[in-house]
This record gives sequence, structure tokens and C-alpha cells, in this order.
Amino acid sequence: MQNALKEKWRIRIWKLKNLNKRVIIAGGGTGGHIFPALAIANALKKKEPDMEILFVGARGKMEMEKVPEAGYPIEGIDITGYNRSSILKNFTLPYKLVKSYFQVKNIFKTFRPQAAIGVGGYSSFPVLRYAQAKGIPTFIHESNSYAGKSNILLGKKATRIFTASDGMEKFFPSDRLLQTGNPVRKNVVTKQISREEGLAFFGLDPKYTAVLITGGSLGAMSMNEAIDSGIPILNKNQIQLIWQTGKSFAAQAAVHAAESKMIWTGEFISKMEYAYAAADIVVSRSGSVLYELCVVKKPVIFVPYPHAAEDHQTVNAENLVKKNAAIMISDKDARNKMVPEILALAKNKMEQEILRNNIGKLAVTDADDKIANEILKTLNG
Repeated sequence: MQNALKEKWRIRIWKLKNLNKRVIIAGGGTGGHIFPALAIANALKKKEPDMEILFVGARGKMEMEKVPEAGYPIEGIDITGYNRSSILKNFTLPYKLVKSYFQVKNIFKTFRPQAAIGVGGYSSFPVLRYAQAKGIPTFIHESNSYAGKSNILLGKKATRIFTASDGMEKFFPSDRLLQTGNPVRKNVVTKQISREEGLAFFGLDPKYTAVLITGGSLGAMSMNEAIDSGIPILNKNQIQLIWQTGKSFAAQAAVHAAESKMIWTGEFISKMEYAYAAADIVVSRSGSVLYELCVVKKPVIFVPYPHAAEDHQTVNAENLVKKNAAIMISDKDARNKMVPEILALAKNKMEQEILRNNIGKLAVTDADDKIANEILKTLNG
């Protein structure tokens, strides 16, 4: 009770000092963090058009490009995460943490936010940690079924914790939890694009099955190599590909696209709503994109990224597999099993329908509104 009163008075004091609503949103690194963050920002601006929103991201990461493209300002800080594959690469981490702290301090001094929202990614931790030290309300969105260590630590002092899935009481204080689902890009939710329009966008033929391959915004080597070696048998079975490769594999994949009208490749798909509309089957990592796949109701084969913190992508995928809403292949098996699984699913229309129906039952389309409403409740007192 006493802690609740202290929190209430902190918020009132901040409101008196700052009449205009200003909010920082921190996080990024991948599209799975950036696009939900932008969805939250858009929902806040729709409800409070005069609100000032500033993003904070990690320098050199994709948020520094994607956020300004969406019309929001962003400040970069020098922060990286712990490298699990190379201990030597962590040598400069303490220095970067200290440097990022002073960078965050200067950002807060200039912008004077009334709240800070963390969506995951390297920049979330120093921003929310600093906000909590200053008594500024903080909000966390945890998109995964297994919470990361940084969010668990930040959750102890967070004003509110929004989760995409249930059962998160084992990670966070239950009295601050709210299951909202995961914010999904509005163009994915609202665009009514036919399969024919989607296929035409990529120059493909409606007569043949189309498979969307997406290893995330950065690409996935195991998935790319599986498709690369499997193209002869995919062509033989008249399977068309919409293949998002990531930057490192783009040139190699483009050679196949030049040789076949059945293949479209690109390092990044900016109009993902067209790709979803065109696809009969999706092969994907299982980060935050999982929630978009629920909304678009596509039969999906997940290949979880094996080095994700706490192996959360595997946990995410397993939750859907248990509900008979997806198929999962481990990353280590992708090179041998991914293409055969695509062919088997392409031939099994009944299984496609079962997966489509079951994944559709898990769709949430208003998570951004729920989160924005809760944040504004706090700011409005």
C-alpha cells in the first residue's frame, strides 16, 4: 500500500513539472522489436496527437534507419549485448555500459520524459534503468513466452508489464502484469489484399503454390542454405518462392531469381502485407513475427533461432505446436528437413487448413491500443 502511494505521488510530481506529455520508447535490433514499438507509438499519437515521442536505439542497428522512415526522431547510444558465441567480444562491454549511462542521462536531461517504454533490444535496459532510478514511470512489453533476464530485473520496479502470452507470473510481479498480446503493424491487420494481388506484386503465378521464406530482417543462414540447395526439387514440384534473405545472402539468392520466374528474392521485404497475402505457406523464425502470422492465418513452419536469449524462440514455437497451430524444425535440422517439410505440407491441403484455423484462433489485433490506454491512464493520473 505504501509503495503504491509513493508511486502515485511520484507520477503527480512529474505531471506538475511537465505539462506536455513526452515519452521515450527504447529498444530495437531487429524488426521483431522495432515494428511493435512503432505500433505502440502510433497508437499513442492517435489518442494524444500532441504527445512528443522520442525513440532511443543502439547505434549501428536497424532502428536507426527504420524509426526515422516511420516519421519519429531517434537518439542512438553506444550499447551492445552480451556475446554468447565469443567471450573476447565482451571485453569492451563494461565501458559501453558506462558510456551508454551518460548518454542516456543527457537524453533525459534534454527531453525530460514523463514515461519510458522498453520493447526489448540492447537500448531498453540502460534507458529503463535510468528512468527507474529517477522515479519516472516505466513500462515493459515482453513479446516472448520466456522473459529475458534484463526484463525480469527491470520488471521488479516497472509500473506496468505488458505480455504477449499467458503464464508470465513466473517472471514478473503478478499485480503489475497485463496480457495484451503483441502489437502488430496496422498495415498487416487492415490491408485487404487478395492472393492474386500479392502474387502480382512479386511477379509470381497464381496457378502455383507460393512459399514465403523469412529468416527475419537480418536473414537466417541455415534457412538460406536449405533453400539454396533445395531449389532444384522445389522447382521440380512447381513451388514458387518469396525469399527474404537478409543482406549477407542476397547476392547468392539473386542468381537463382535471375534463372527462374518461380523465385523472387530480396534482402528485406518492406511491404510484408503483400508477402503474407501471396503466401500459401510461410517458413519463419519464431520471434515477434509469430504474432503477425497468427493475424494473417497462414500455415507456418517455424525454424527457431537457436542463439536467442534463454532460447525463447523455441519456447515461442513450442507453444503453438502444442496447440496444433504450427510445425517446428530445429535450426540444426533445417538443412536436411526444411525442404522436405515444405513439400509435404504443400501436398497436404487438409493439414494446411487445420494449421490455418488453429493459428488464427490465437490472433490479437488490438494490443497496441490496450498498451496505449494503460500508459495514458498513468500519465493522466
